[in-house]
Amino acid sequence: MSPSSHTPEANMGLLFRQVRDAMWADMAREMAAAGHELTYSQFVTIKRLATDSSDGVTDLARWAQVNPGAMTRLLDKLETRGLLRRIADPGDRRALHIVLTDAGQAIWSDIQHCGERVRARAMQGLDDGEREQLFRLLNQVLQNLTPPTANDD
Repeated sequence: MSPSSHTPEANMGLLFRQVRDAMWADMAREMAAAGHELTYSQFVTIKRLATDSSDGVTDLARWAQVNPGAMTRLLDKLETRGLLRRIADPGDRRALHIVLTDAGQAIWSDIQHCGERVRARAMQGLDDGEREQLFRLLNQVLQNLTPPTANDD
């Protein structure tokens, strides 16, 4: 029995996309109000570098959900603004370490609060139990749709 176009299940993917897009748009507005003209992809890249600077371009691209070429251009823009540096790995000429500069760290200190405000708005009206249930259910949906890898044996 397939869901009709009027049941919530028929629009699940669209709803996920709409929630994601609404959060990204709210985050862009929040950062702009704080004086930072950053895209959501730039925000998540700065966040990742602030919390785990061991990622390379490919890992950062995966994290920000952009292709590696787009990530390289994004890093170029952030580097031009003085927010990060790419440092050659002395042990592997092909590898780069990407690190936030002091200016990048300062922006992170400010914009992480933007993310906290957006998440708080998104969760308005939900009690702790409902929030826990929402995350548990979303993680279950993600797990259901994630193909097993060779390491999952």
